[in-house]
Amino acid sequence: QVQLAESGGGLVQAGDSLRLSCVASERTFTSYPLGWFRQPPGKEREFVAVISWSGGSIYYADSVKGRFTISRDNAKSTMYLQMNSLKPEDTAVYYCVADPDGSWRDFDSYHYWGQGTQVTVSS
Repeated sequence: QVQLAESGGGLVQAGDSLRLSCVASERTFTSYPLGWFRQPPGKEREFVAVISWSGGSIYYADSVKGRFTISRDNAKSTMYLQMNSLKPEDTAVYYCVADPDGSWRDFDSYHYWGQGTQVTVSS
């Protein structure tokens, strides 16, 4: 059973940067596609980004394209989300996910997910 733990969230001002990390409990992590989702207050969970096991394929939601960068270090069983030029609408709980069984844009298709980390962007 893979366990995922996010960290790096916090309160920042618009225009600032944050880097989220997601550490997996097992080395089998390296064979999974990984992703980030977020849930803004009062809204449904939404796709942010996904990265293949090798890092060779990456996709972003249009809302974060050009500002966020997803990456992974399989040697450290860790995935990252570098978030630049943050906006108040990026405020959300961010979840890391692993091992989709179906559409990688659908949170329910993932077998593993973390507890989430809060990101709050003030204007």
